[in-house]
This record gives sequence, structure tokens and C-alpha cells, in this order.
Amino acid sequence: MSDKAFTDRLAEIERAFEELEASMADPAVLSDPQKIASVGKRHSDLKDLVADIRTWRRTVADLQEARSMASDPDMAKLADALAREAAELEEKIRREIIPADPNDDKNVILEIRSAAGGDEAAIWAGDLARMFTKYAERHGFLVEQLDAAPSEAGGYDKIVLAIKGRGAWSRLKWEGGVHRVQRVPKTESQGRIHTSTATVAVLPEAEEVDVQIDPNDVRVDVFRSTGPGGQSVNTTDSAVRLTHIPTGLVVSVQDEKSQLQNKEKAFRILRSRLLQMEQERAQAELSGERRSQVGTGERSEKIRTYNYKENRVTDHRIGLTIRRLDQVLEGDLDEFVEALAADQQAKQLSSGK
Repeated sequence: MSDKAFTDRLAEIERAFEELEASMADPAVLSDPQKIASVGKRHSDLKDLVADIRTWRRTVADLQEARSMASDPDMAKLADALAREAAELEEKIRREIIPADPNDDKNVILEIRSAAGGDEAAIWAGDLARMFTKYAERHGFLVEQLDAAPSEAGGYDKIVLAIKGRGAWSRLKWEGGVHRVQRVPKTESQGRIHTSTATVAVLPEAEEVDVQIDPNDVRVDVFRSTGPGGQSVNTTDSAVRLTHIPTGLVVSVQDEKSQLQNKEKAFRILRSRLLQMEQERAQAELSGERRSQVGTGERSEKIRTYNYKENRVTDHRIGLTIRRLDQVLEGDLDEFVEALAADQQAKQLSSGK
């Protein structure tokens, strides 16, 4: 953000704050409980930011005055101190005025699928599901299994989890992509290291108010649930497949014995996928984000590599390596999450977006 764009933005925020203060003294607002609550919340949201802006303006003015008298050694020292203070305040304000991610407080739907590596990829998908479950529990989030297709060798060909709690998206949104593992599989008799992958898609869970689905746009098919090996899980047609005709999106769920429960879960997943598509369309990406998260699952496509032999986890997006893979697999992901958030913030600050 250029200096002019920055100062223009600050002036805009201050004007908005002054208008809110005037509104809070307006009898028409004071007599309406809903209006006063709305105005009061916006005033509260801006109060600390405006205080920082005003402090920064005073500091910059004091700095200019001190620099005009910099021939005096004491004033030169004061100018140096004020310059540091002004820079720190400006950086803080620039961070505060970055637009918040509108999804940050939403629940998350996490889709994990085995990719390259056969049985070992399915086992790895199960390990990732456990890691994300542990991470969610560390932060007080609730985890609900929406759908799963267990693999004969262990793990999952696919598993879909709902992770519920305030701020779930803000912590898990970085996890979408190809996760690559390098290790000796339990079934490997020669002790050779294999490389396998699983894909992770992270979706903000949509509420009904976020996405309106016309029932006429959805074809509902029911079929018999099957488990590993194709054997019947039950004797009724309880599995549900939804096809959203306008977009071609297909969601199938067979996790529950109840057709009604499977249908409800399928609609939750469908709403979340539609919400993501709509948000991406608004950003002129047209559902590219989900495809970029999942890719093709090839071994060369990865956001993160987990190397068992070296007890190492590397995030390739930011070049961060942590040599405590065992702890990461127990859900200790905070160092990655915080580094990715800081990297995103730095990019937003440099681009002004």
C-alpha cells in the first residue's frame, strides 16, 4: 500500500469513526435499540484503531518538529526515538487495516483422499485424519465424521470431517494441498523408503443462510452402502448421492445407516463446496482454489513433506523445516500455522490488499 493510499485509508477510517460518534448522540438512533447496538458495535470495533492512528499522527508531527531542530544533539536523539516509535505504530496500523478473511470464524469441512502410493497412501490419509483431529482437539474444536471410505489395508480412500468451533477456518485454511510422506511402509520387507501422497481440501462450512439451494437443482440418488471389499454394510438403500445440476458437483455420503442422516450430511458438504465456488468466482478465480489445493495428487505436487527417517517436516510454501515429526503427527501444527499466517500477512502488506 503506497503512502498516499495508506494516509487516505486512515482519513477514511477517522471520518467513519466521527460519523459513528455523531450517530451515538442522535436521538433517532438512541431511541432504536437495534440501531444503537449496531452503531455501538462498529464504534467499539474502530475505537482502538482510531486511537492508534491519532497517536501515530501526533508522533509523526513531533518527529518533524524534532528533525527541524536536529542540530541540537538532544533533539537528534529524540528524533531517532520518535522515528522508531512512528515506524512501529505505522506497521501495527497497516496490519490492523488488512481486511479480515470473512470465513475466519466459520467451521471447516476437511476432505482427505488417498492419492499416489496405493495402500500406503490410504494408510497415510488415515494418519493425516488423526493428526488434524488431534490438532482440532488441542484448540477446543469439535470433530464430526461426515463420511468415510475405509481401505482394506487400513486408513481411508476418503474421509470427510467437520471441524466445529470459532476460528476453525482461520487455523486450518492453510492445510489444503498435497501432503507427501516418505517412510518405510509396514508391509515393506526390504526396508525401502516409499513416497506416498494424500490430498487435503479445506472448505469453510456454509450455513443455509450463506447458500440457498433450489431443491429442483439437485438430483438425489440412493444406493446401498458398501465397505472395504464391497460387502454390504446394511441391507437398505441408505447411501445418498447428490448431483447439483447447474454446477455438476457430486457429493456422496454413506457413513450413517440412516438415509436421512446421510442426506443431511451430503447437503452440508454440497453447501460448503458451493460457497467456496461462489467466493472464488467473486475473486475471479472460478473454483481454481480448490483444484489448486488438491491438484492431481502426484508425488511432485506437494505443500508439505513428512520424512520419517529424518524426523523432519518441511512446508515447501515458506521453506520452513521442523525436526520433530512425531510431535507434528500428534497435532502440534501451530508453528506451521503461525508462520503461514505471518507470510500471508506480509504479502498483503506489501501488495496493499
